[in-house]
Amino acid sequence: MTSRPARVTAYLGLGGNLGDVRTTLATALRALESDARTESLTCSRLYLTEPWGMHNQPEFLNLAARIEWRGYPEGLAALCHHLERQAGRDEQREDPNGPRELDLDLLLFGDRVIDSPELKVPHPSMHLRRFVLEPLNELAPDLTPPGWEQTIYESLETLEDPKWVKALTDAPWTAWRRKAG
Repeated sequence: MTSRPARVTAYLGLGGNLGDVRTTLATALRALESDARTESLTCSRLYLTEPWGMHNQPEFLNLAARIEWRGYPEGLAALCHHLERQAGRDEQREDPNGPRELDLDLLLFGDRVIDSPELKVPHPSMHLRRFVLEPLNELAPDLTPPGWEQTIYESLETLEDPKWVKALTDAPWTAWRRKAG
């Protein structure tokens, strides 16, 4: 008899700047929450953020999500890629820092360090990006990611990323729990 994988707390970064981003984010969050391997899902506030990398593009909407996942990291990463493609993302044709309908990154997967050609966890550049750390700080300020010497909060406090990040809500974003209409 094969045992079920243990439940792991994972963190995701979600964002986009093309199309109806709020609806796209809501659709992705509902799909993540309804997956049989998801036991719970919690979100940060929604943030308006300055583009990182490529400057001549619309502002982004970003948030972080904590997911209690009963499965393997590769399964969660595959679900994230599937949802990106479903939203219209084509990684073969887009600039890595350019505009997109949906960007859905697996940032952390418990205390695991994964370094394969297909998956890198912790996300290799999250420590450099305010648009990732600001929402993640809401969910896990005292968490020290594997391989880091600082907590999320401490990393955010010492971050030198000059890009602006503005919270759009005073509470966790819950619009995704309602049907998009």
